[in-house]
Amino acid sequence: MKVLFVSLGCDKNLVDSEVMLGILAQKGYSFTDDEQEAEAVVINTCCFINDAKEESINTILDMAELKKSGQIKALIVAGCLAQRYYDEIQKEIPEVDAVIGTTALDAVARTLEEVLAGKGSNHLESIHRPVRGNQKRIVTTGGYYAYLKIAEGCDKHCTYCIIPKVRGNYRSIPMEELLEEAKTLAEGGVKELILVAQETTLYGTDLYGEKALSKLLKALCKIEGLSWIRLLYCYPEEITEELIEVIKEEEKICNYLDIPIQSGSDQILKRMGRRTDSSQIGDMVRHLREEIPDICIRTTLIAGFPGESDEDHEATMTFVDEMEFDRLGVFTYSPEENTPAAEMPDQIPEEVKQKRRDEIMELQQEIAFETAERMTGKCLEVMIEGRMPEEDVYVARTYRDAPTVDGYLFLHADREFMSGDLVRVVVTGSNEYDLIGEIITEEV
Repeated sequence: MKVLFVSLGCDKNLVDSEVMLGILAQKGYSFTDDEQEAEAVVINTCCFINDAKEESINTILDMAELKKSGQIKALIVAGCLAQRYYDEIQKEIPEVDAVIGTTALDAVARTLEEVLAGKGSNHLESIHRPVRGNQKRIVTTGGYYAYLKIAEGCDKHCTYCIIPKVRGNYRSIPMEELLEEAKTLAEGGVKELILVAQETTLYGTDLYGEKALSKLLKALCKIEGLSWIRLLYCYPEEITEELIEVIKEEEKICNYLDIPIQSGSDQILKRMGRRTDSSQIGDMVRHLREEIPDICIRTTLIAGFPGESDEDHEATMTFVDEMEFDRLGVFTYSPEENTPAAEMPDQIPEEVKQKRRDEIMELQQEIAFETAERMTGKCLEVMIEGRMPEEDVYVARTYRDAPTVDGYLFLHADREFMSGDLVRVVVTGSNEYDLIGEIITEEV
């Protein structure tokens, strides 16, 4: 039977999708990207913000039309939206045969078999269920890079965030399981490993009684075949001196940190339930740059949080201008049911949110273009992403660029490379966010 698998949402959700694909493959199912060929559909959904929720619902509705036509025999919905709205989904979209919660991924094959046998049932385990690593996955990112999810859930309970209610409390995956999974990925050709969780910096606190991210990183660096290890989602208050030292010492660890800060206004940070103020964040950013001068820092912000005044917005603009983050993304605030922020007074009109988002991005654009220009003349190791044959140009990423969210480096070459190859280049110029380079030496 051919299964169409649709994965929506974040990279952490993508890992869940890859695990489910692996389970289905072991049971003999094959896969298709063509909905006209599909005999069954599994949708792994997201509900983090309203846009993600709408995308998930629209995808389910589209697939429900195929179910109505009789083309597909089973429609299963998994993931965050399924966990949060399982009753509503089946009541409003009767074409959905079953739902699978965020901690019941291992039931995907069983659920599909039950549906095909005419006795479909939902699988919703406790959201605090322990999580496993080292599961057989089908890597969908091209094979040369992969995400390693090191923990599930979150204990922070920021006032705008629904994640603790659909993903549960913070649960680290045992280190030995992660190391085995990473070895398997490296043996399969993965050269860049990207560590993800709702918060990577707290890894190990629940299992080992202490932050164990540094130990995990040191062990991962010993795995043969891995060239780059990248860290995402590091909360500023949890970054330790030990972690900074490991990043400095280990050549495989990219000098790149994703540090979500959400606002530059102390009043808004407090309303968000964040654990740091702008002064503490600024101190950490400056400290990181002192210790690791070539570090690339990415962050995210929320524009238009409830109660955000013009003065709060200006404080964020000033903070962004002062910090000159290398990479920055901005979301407009999305009110989520059953979160404290959704009930707060002084909700901001949508047009004001959009205006503030655009203003931050315009400022960041200037910073990013200037940062790209300053890279001219630098020698870097880059990872080949692919080739644009019509322009005879290779697309690559530097250590400063995480897949799908950051920029690229473009280069001409008179020999063939494969995706995942590492080459040395000199940066010869820039084009807005992206860099242009020439090869210095061939494969590293």
